[in-house]
Amino acid sequence: MILIGLCTNILFILANGFYATEIEPKALSVTRIEIENKYVQKSFDGKTIIQFSDTHLGPDYSVDQLQSLVDRMNILKPDMVVFTGDLFDNYAEYGSENRKLAQKVLAKIEAPLGKYAVYGNHDRGGGGSRVYKEYMEEAGFMVLVNEVHTITSANGERLTITGLDDFLLGRPMIESTLQSLRPQDFNLLLVHQPDVSDRFTDYPVDLQLSGHSHGGQVRIPFLKPLITTSLGNKYIEGLYSLEGKIRPLTLYVNRGIGTTRLPIRLFEKPELTVIRLKNQ
Repeated sequence: MILIGLCTNILFILANGFYATEIEPKALSVTRIEIENKYVQKSFDGKTIIQFSDTHLGPDYSVDQLQSLVDRMNILKPDMVVFTGDLFDNYAEYGSENRKLAQKVLAKIEAPLGKYAVYGNHDRGGGGSRVYKEYMEEAGFMVLVNEVHTITSANGERLTITGLDDFLLGRPMIESTLQSLRPQDFNLLLVHQPDVSDRFTDYPVDLQLSGHSHGGQVRIPFLKPLITTSLGNKYIEGLYSLEGKIRPLTLYVNRGIGTTRLPIRLFEKPELTVIRLKNQ
């Protein structure tokens, strides 16, 4: 009986190990949320935004996998696509040929209202800081570094997209960037790290989209995630509502696509987020 129990435990561990390394990291999930907000103007009512994050291109996430991801995004026909940082796991270690192939794949993403990106800490580290912006721009993305971009409809209604620099290795400029936001607009904010959201509650930010945490990558049921990171251990995944001085701030933390440190995921599937805007 002892031998049978031991063998059962070993098989259970091996099965979970196989699932965590070979199955779940490739089991993409699509999360759909609706953001109902009175500042969403009629011109943008019903528009959809796809958020993806933390691809960590490298030995554990290939260009072929990126191509499958982009194909899935295009099938969903988003109006806008946003990338919230950490494209490469280590830019310096990722070969130039693979970089060219990945760029061509990213260029295939279709979004009539535009494609937007911000820096993550891995984009600032690993030698990629100087080239990431140009690389993404050549793939059709607007990289927002402490910048506000305004989309204006034919009848003059506005939606803004703001991007702040990475909070670990970059130079984010909160006040000088966010002070220009108008309270009558719907204001979307892209920031790689989620745990800095409490710093934005003095400004008219409606929706913050972040990544970085990977949802913890490994979560044992009823316990906290096993793999956490700086500025990504308070708001770990999913939807949060913060009380702001001007109005509430909604935060969504995407679990990311790839992995880092350990090439495993367990009960934290890679994620695409589809956000539908709705006029309240």
